[in-house]
Amino acid sequence: MVQGYTGRFAPSPTGPLHAGSLVAALASWLDARAVGGTWLVRIEDVDTPRCLPGMDALILQQLAACGLQPDAPPTYQSHRSPLYQQALDQLVASGWAYPCACSRKEIEVACAAQGQVRSRNAELVYPGTCRSGLHGRPARAWRLRTDKFKENRPLAHIPPTSVAINLIVNGILTWNDRLLGPQQQNLAAEVGDFVLRRADGLWAYQLAVVVDDAARGITHVVRGQDLADNTPRQIWLQQALGLPTPQYLHTPLVLGPNGEKLSKQNGAQALDLAQPLAALNAAAGVLGLPAAGGDVASALAQWVVQWNS
Repeated sequence: MVQGYTGRFAPSPTGPLHAGSLVAALASWLDARAVGGTWLVRIEDVDTPRCLPGMDALILQQLAACGLQPDAPPTYQSHRSPLYQQALDQLVASGWAYPCACSRKEIEVACAAQGQVRSRNAELVYPGTCRSGLHGRPARAWRLRTDKFKENRPLAHIPPTSVAINLIVNGILTWNDRLLGPQQQNLAAEVGDFVLRRADGLWAYQLAVVVDDAARGITHVVRGQDLADNTPRQIWLQQALGLPTPQYLHTPLVLGPNGEKLSKQNGAQALDLAQPLAALNAAAGVLGLPAAGGDVASALAQWVVQWNS
């Protein structure tokens, strides 16, 4: 048993669970159950225009059909705006966050003038145009500085039981993923100052996730490898807010016929839960676990025993 372990699964209600999202759900559930920990569900509906009515209830029904029951009622990001505003106010007061007046087109022009081409995940590295002020222009968004840590330093707020190796050396953030091993990223050079609150007034994913994980006492994050690239931004933000850094484990992805990650955006089909054990066996196979017979409960019990072996 890992004392104080709290994990979570955090689906977006933009569509039903598919094969790829079930892998992440099963992995996070097994990781918690294997050490006698707590497993929570958070509905990430902060991007309200993309969310579909009733999809949260459907996702919870899908999880229940697969025997993946959370240990507390789910929380909803759409109900938590005051907490996000409080965090932003703290970052502004401490000099970590600043308003940005740049449009997307202006950012593209500024980056092109620097000879910058499209970077990771087809995003441009924000050139820091508004760090020195808005010069009379109205604010559109709020951004977090990525140039604040230049010295060599261990990351603060790391739980004493963490096996992670978290360090900032010359602006490069290094951390240890429980599956992928040592990882690093130079946020200033590879990402740039990233958005905390969007021009449309919605809260950015990075801020919402960090605030919510800390508020629920999340100690371990288990999610798909497509989100590994978000981890350094979230650790950086945790440092800026003085919040704990969880341990991270990023699971293998389910790929579609075109070799790209299976997702709602590229037409992934909803889970067929007429036979939930079949769906669970497919997810377990992606995680390197053997197929199980019997019923859902016995299969899950078998995989809990095998998870850390």
